[in-house]
Amino acid sequence: MTSRRRALIVAAVAVERDAVTAAGPLLPPSGPEERTLPGGLVLHRLHAGGAVLDVLAGGVGPAAAAASTATALTAAALAGEPYDLVLSTGIAGGFAPAAPLGTVVAAETIVAADLGAQAADGSFVPVAELGFGTGAHVVPEEIVRTLAGATGAVRGDVLTVSATTGTAARAAELAERHPRAVAEAMEGFGVAGAAAAHGVPAGELRTVSNAVGPRDRESWRIKEALGALTDAFGKLIPVLAERAEVAR
Repeated sequence: MTSRRRALIVAAVAVERDAVTAAGPLLPPSGPEERTLPGGLVLHRLHAGGAVLDVLAGGVGPAAAAASTATALTAAALAGEPYDLVLSTGIAGGFAPAAPLGTVVAAETIVAADLGAQAADGSFVPVAELGFGTGAHVVPEEIVRTLAGATGAVRGDVLTVSATTGTAARAAELAERHPRAVAEAMEGFGVAGAAAAHGVPAGELRTVSNAVGPRDRESWRIKEALGALTDAFGKLIPVLAERAEVAR
C-alpha cells in the first residue's frame, strides 16, 4: 500500500470510533479534528505523518454502513481529496477455535452471509447463485498482509450479518457454509460495497468481544475488545504513516 495516503475508517458506533482515535502517539494532542458531512455525519480526522485518517461512526448494519461510507467517499471526491483505502472496523463475534476472545482478525473475504433466499428444503441459497449480484468482496492481498503484519491479526473470512447469531445451531450452520470464517459483524459488506462502487480498495479489521453462538451477554468482553482495537490501531497507524511518507 505504498501509494496510499488517505484512509477512511468506518466503525458502527461512537465507542468503536473513539477506540480507533485513541490509538498511538501520532495523533494531535488536542484530539482529532471534526468535519461535518451531509446528513450530519461527523468525521474525526487524524494526521499521522504523511497519512490522513478519517474515522467515522457510520451506523449499525450493512445498509447504514453503506450509506454513510458512500456519503464520505462522495464528499471526499467532490472536494478533490479522494480516499485510497477504506477500512471497516469495530468489535465482532469470533468463531471458535480460530478467533477466541481478544483476537484481532483481518478479512481475506468480506461475505454477506445472510443475503440470499431460503430454499423449499430450508437450505440457504446465496445471492450470487440466484443471479442477483455478488455476495462477497475479496480483500486485496496487499491490504490483508499489511493489516495482519502490523497487528498480528488472524486472517480469514469475516461474515456480515443483519442479525447476529444467537444459537449454537446457527453458529454451526454458518461455520459449515463458510469454513474459513473467523468472525461475524454487521457492517463490513456494506462498507466494502460502497468502496467498490467508488473504485476504492477496502479491508476489514476487527477485535473479538464474544464467541459466535448462544447469546450470553455475561460472557461478552466489550471493554477488553475495544482496548484491543485501540492497541491494534496503535500498531497499524505508524505503518500507514510510514508508507505514506515513502510514497511522497
